[in-house]
Amino acid sequence: MVFWVFGYGSLVWNPGFEYDEKIIGYIKNYRRVFDLACIDHRGTPEHPARTCTLEYKEGSICWGAVYCVRGGEEKERLAMKYLENRECEYDQKTTVDFFKEGEIDEPTLSGVIVFTSTADKESNKYYLGPAPLEDMARQIATAFGPCGNNRDYIFLLEKAMFDIGHEDDMVIELANEVRKVLGLLGLGVRKETSTNRLTGPSLKPKSPMSPRKLLHLPEAIAMDT
Repeated sequence: MVFWVFGYGSLVWNPGFEYDEKIIGYIKNYRRVFDLACIDHRGTPEHPARTCTLEYKEGSICWGAVYCVRGGEEKERLAMKYLENRECEYDQKTTVDFFKEGEIDEPTLSGVIVFTSTADKESNKYYLGPAPLEDMARQIATAFGPCGNNRDYIFLLEKAMFDIGHEDDMVIELANEVRKVLGLLGLGVRKETSTNRLTGPSLKPKSPMSPRKLLHLPEAIAMDT
């Protein structure tokens, strides 16, 4: 027995389950959007957090990590039970092709599971829909729940994408807007300087997005469970 699951949010840096193999790579025709409510990890029903889900967009690619679970039916069952509980706001399991770095035409894996959500507020109570950048930043800057602050989620995702060599412009732009909001709230965000951008190796194939400046990451972080 074996299954593969693709992580594009907190699973990138904190899978939280026992796995046998991890591969960095991407899926095609999807992009991250922060349109999903989280009410049990980094938010509450009264003040939901915003976390990322996937939106279908022809020609886009989404970088992340794929995890393999093999070794028997019970191990697979426990891993899937954990994931379904953790990803409870996602109402769909989609199967996709996965491409590791350097692969473009032929997928490395097929039938990879990815947790997604229905983009409809009537059928999916967790779907928030799009909002102006400033509004999303204010929500993320102030929401918190049992697993920590919503702002730590965006900062940790920003760092995780840098660590795997594939920064996401949308994540960087939103994280920087959150820092501006925190600065207005007097929460001690460091001032931007021209030397604040992280640098790292360039990996191929690259996401077709232009680089943006990264501000300093905050010191305090929290990990999902």
